[in-house]
Amino acid sequence: MIKRNKLFGNQTRVTFCLPRDVPPGPVSVVGSFNGWQPGRHVLVARRDGTRTVTVKLPPGEHRFRYLGTGGVWLDDESADQVDDRGCLLRL
Repeated sequence: MIKRNKLFGNQTRVTFCLPRDVPPGPVSVVGSFNGWQPGRHVLVARRDGTRTVTVKLPPGEHRFRYLGTGGVWLDDESADQVDDRGCLLRL
């Protein structure tokens, strides 16, 4: 799930959230906004079992995917678009 909150100016706070049933181990959100670098935006476990990370993004189109342990890629069906290039957010 993706939550978006418009901030002052042109930034948007985007919270990436994965459900409890995602395989165990670290998961990062990687994308065009962080140079596709694993480990820069690691999702943190919450008491309810979900995992989240929040990133401030400028307007535009941003591609991303989740990268789990062992190189497992995950998509987010709540993105604006999901295709063979991953997930797309339009802000």
